[in-house]
Amino acid sequence: MYKIAILGCENSHADAFLKFIYGERKEDGASYVKVSEPVVNDIEVIGVYSDEEAAMEKLSKMFGVPKMSSYDELVGKVDGIIVTARHGDNHYKYAKPYIASGIPMFIDKPITISEEEAVKFMNELKENNVKVVGGSVCGLYETIKKYKKIVENKEMGEVYGGAIRAPMDAQSTYGGFFFYSQHLVQMMCEIFGYYPKSVTAVKHEKFYNCLFNYDNVDVKGTYVNGNYRYFAGIDCADGSLQEPCEFGTAFSDEFMFYHTILTGGEMHQSYEDFFAPVFILNAIVRSYENGGKCEKIKTFADFN
Repeated sequence: MYKIAILGCENSHADAFLKFIYGERKEDGASYVKVSEPVVNDIEVIGVYSDEEAAMEKLSKMFGVPKMSSYDELVGKVDGIIVTARHGDNHYKYAKPYIASGIPMFIDKPITISEEEAVKFMNELKENNVKVVGGSVCGLYETIKKYKKIVENKEMGEVYGGAIRAPMDAQSTYGGFFFYSQHLVQMMCEIFGYYPKSVTAVKHEKFYNCLFNYDNVDVKGTYVNGNYRYFAGIDCADGSLQEPCEFGTAFSDEFMFYHTILTGGEMHQSYEDFFAPVFILNAIVRSYENGGKCEKIKTFADFN
């Protein structure tokens, strides 16, 4: 039985992952009853932590998992951690005490907010051979997988570009623009690649428009404040496709990526790809703060 802790359990990922581990629960009077069987049977959650007491209390009551008094309470006592804090600034902080243990980690979006912190985080994970998965679940939408395959294999001829639309919460208390913005970036990266060269971003009252420049194609990104709908599109020589995206099995797919590394399997992406969205998001912010100036998207090479 693999023992894990969930740190930052105020996020909806914590609820979803606990359902995969213990089965879905339904409120029945003052208690909860199991209404479905778990997806896996080899994980035990021995602690959940949040800065928000109510979040811990809810999950403890629903799933019977112990509450932690501090995020580093279980260092040396777990086989893995899941970090799902709402505020991206907490992800590295919560993970750092456990890195030397070498245990597998799930890190939610945004992986972190600071580019400098992303460099430190990745280097420490690499040095300690820590396997990591996570980021935005939206990269696992069925539509995104389909478009990725079409683009990679040039099934509709030469690729000209595309468009992604996703929500943002510019006034979020959990990091403002950074809170939701990795969703759009992850969707784009899965289809077109994790290394666009530059971005131009223009800030409007209700939406932000971005133009991402790759070597041979451009992709438009539209962030809409408070409108929680997701769309993806591709333009190719033989035609165009665009459709709304639905969650489908994305949450379970994401959880199984973590189960794979927890049980000794390999990461499904490189460390560099995993952290690349941090640099893209920071370039977007620089661009709209500078009045729509085109900004280079940095990589790890810029910090070495």
